[in-house]
Amino acid sequence: MHAPLEGITIIEVDSWMAAPSAAAILADLGAEVIKIEPLSGDAMRNLSRPLKIDSKFADYDFQFDVDNRGKRSITLALDQDAGVEVAHRLIETADVFLCNLLIQRQKKYRLDPESLLAINPKLVHATLTGYGTTGPDAWRPGYDVTAFFGRSGLYDAMREGDEGDVPQARPAQGDHTTGLALTTAILGALRLAERTGEGQVVETSLYETAIWTQASDFAVTAVDTAPVRRRARHEMLTPTANRYRCGDNKWVVFNMLDAGAWERFCRALGREDWLEDPRFADGKGRYRHMAELVDGVDATLAQKTRDEWGKIFDEAGLIWGPVLTLDETASDPHAHAIGVFPEIEHPTLGAYRTVNVPFRFTTADVRPRGPAPALGADTQAVLERAGLTPEEIDALRSSRTVG
Repeated sequence: MHAPLEGITIIEVDSWMAAPSAAAILADLGAEVIKIEPLSGDAMRNLSRPLKIDSKFADYDFQFDVDNRGKRSITLALDQDAGVEVAHRLIETADVFLCNLLIQRQKKYRLDPESLLAINPKLVHATLTGYGTTGPDAWRPGYDVTAFFGRSGLYDAMREGDEGDVPQARPAQGDHTTGLALTTAILGALRLAERTGEGQVVETSLYETAIWTQASDFAVTAVDTAPVRRRARHEMLTPTANRYRCGDNKWVVFNMLDAGAWERFCRALGREDWLEDPRFADGKGRYRHMAELVDGVDATLAQKTRDEWGKIFDEAGLIWGPVLTLDETASDPHAHAIGVFPEIEHPTLGAYRTVNVPFRFTTADVRPRGPAPALGADTQAVLERAGLTPEEIDALRSSRTVG
């Protein structure tokens, strides 16, 4: 089987998680990705959450690995003119340049679109930032918790009612979502460059992507500019689209909005009496008495465990889902059946599980192609392939331009 991006070369200058995650997806698709790191390495290296068990992988950096697997790493001092010249030599024959540098830093290091398209007119220049490259806040650094969750309105919209605290996102949720957006843009730009022979400049930001994820809300809010109602459990529009706690302290969530949902819901819970209760005779009545219904559902579900209720819900044809913990999802048979957690073979430590890209090809070679590279592991080979002589490489090392 062929890889979709076989033969495509990507030069990457970035750090942390968002832009590297896009490059990792492109590597899974078969592209050769060369990651240019400072001599000290990507700031994300060695910041991984450690394993909670003792094993041969106890000190391995899994969070860095998932966003940098299958790449090659070279170290290069871009604050030196010689380092920039080396980067330009690599970019001259590349298909894509991918970075998360703010526009002023791109210009400082001569890695901006104008500079790079002058040396490679067919290049796809791709940028991922917190807030974009134009506008009054283009200068502002941003992480997913600030630009994606905070400023976009997502944190506020996710609060539990008007009095709820601001929630806490899990690591890199916004980063990885934005990485998917940048991947989409790069694939479209590659297709256009192939058809026209002209390079393309594409970009996305954490801020814009977060707004897109809330498009269903903003489709209305952008027009009426009114605040969105934040609904606590006791304020939801219908009891059949809500979340509840079961007897083992595990949660379930329902999303049923069809006309027959209320009857199926009541019969599955063994609460046929609610079907005869005039307070709950129609949707308006159920909304007016939502607090009583939620308390009643909680009390009913407290009589069985989540798994016991799950069998009943499935037999009744309810649309529901268990609220799994992360470790439960990591062991979910369905996740393993569809290949969510494939294995990577580390050359010295052996096999370990990683997280797959969220799509599949039936007859193409799309897969994690190996672990993340050690810092600067491919410097010599990449520079030699770019045509640098051993003497030139030695001189770059002596000047601390490369590691």
